[in-house]
Amino acid sequence: MRAKAFSSEEEAGSRQKSAPNRESRTLFRFNRNGTGFRGPIAYIALYAALYAAFGVASPFWPKYFETRALNPEQIGVILATALLVRLVAGPLVGTLADFLQSLRLVLAACATLAAASAAALLWADGFWLLLLVASVQAAALAPTTSIADALSVNASRPQMAGRPFEYGWIRGSASAAFVCGTLIIGQLVSPTDLSRVIWLNAALLIAAAGATALVPAVAAQSTPHTGASNVASEIRTLLGIARFRILILVSALIYGSHAVHDAFAVIRWSNAGIDTFVVSMLWSEAVAAEVIVFVLVGPALLNRFGARDAAALAAVAGIVRWSIAATTNSVVALAMVQPLHGLTFALLHLACMRMIGSLVPAHLAATAQALYAFGAGAVTAALTLFSGFFYAGYGGGAFLAMAVLCGVALPLAWSGFADTRESSSHAA
Repeated sequence: MRAKAFSSEEEAGSRQKSAPNRESRTLFRFNRNGTGFRGPIAYIALYAALYAAFGVASPFWPKYFETRALNPEQIGVILATALLVRLVAGPLVGTLADFLQSLRLVLAACATLAAASAAALLWADGFWLLLLVASVQAAALAPTTSIADALSVNASRPQMAGRPFEYGWIRGSASAAFVCGTLIIGQLVSPTDLSRVIWLNAALLIAAAGATALVPAVAAQSTPHTGASNVASEIRTLLGIARFRILILVSALIYGSHAVHDAFAVIRWSNAGIDTFVVSMLWSEAVAAEVIVFVLVGPALLNRFGARDAAALAAVAGIVRWSIAATTNSVVALAMVQPLHGLTFALLHLACMRMIGSLVPAHLAATAQALYAFGAGAVTAALTLFSGFFYAGYGGGAFLAMAVLCGVALPLAWSGFADTRESSSHAA
């Protein structure tokens, strides 16, 4: 239930529901003109190429940098810098795409630049040059998913009974492509030669750039620009909600606890003698669990237990997951805890979305999402930076620090997250 302070804002939100009518009529004309069937296929091609490129490369970037004679501290600096660059570049390039009213062109340009910078990593030598090229690639990749989502969500907006496709179909194909990319590359590379990671990543990004030409254009919707003073007022309003502040803190702690895993799990497993194919299987297992929780398990848990219990369960899963990761490299043990990623990431994200929908007035939803993403991203970047020093000094013990973060998040989630089972049932 929303606070009384926002009762008048609910009326404003209801008045806004009629605003998309012009857009929905435009989209319906777009679908009737013969491009409706092409739309889903084009978007699936775009997302499959884009997320397969992520699946091919993201698990192996730390190991690739290690093969270039970088130490753990330097790897941590590169990965943390890339995260910080994404935090800045994502909204900036997204705003540019809106300003130019050419989302497909900007997306294609970003994918092409990311492919070129990936190839440049093969010839980059030394820490500073690798840092520069990796930062350029991070800036190019940052807006790709958000722009793709802006295109697909607009096209699949459920405003007409005859809508041609659901956004979930596309996002599901993206996750499947990520898993396939990780599994395939695990069979093509060796621990000492990861050049095929670079080439396949670049090729898939070029394919994604080409797929933007197949994506149907969606009619632009003009929206009034908000002044800087109004933006500041909205942020103050949101941060004045105590439970929203706790939501940002809890999500930042639990998402941030993935920093050591994302940066050094592959290195730790490879140094323990685990084969690259097994490494890719372990990584893909986590992603598959994420998909299952998003689609099937998560909504059922939320409806049965509410957002508070779901967030608390995510924190407990993090404590268990990182404690075991700190103490063993047994493939059997790792295979048992990797599915907990479905709880530490996907279930928490669903709980946060349920909380935001319950606490935040409709006209502040976008600002709330931006604060939510920025908080998690900033903390993850900082922890990634320090993870290099933790791992260099303590090895697997660095995972215990991540378990402590989840332990701190647990009582905050229990006391600060609302039980939204009743309020969500009344949501529009």
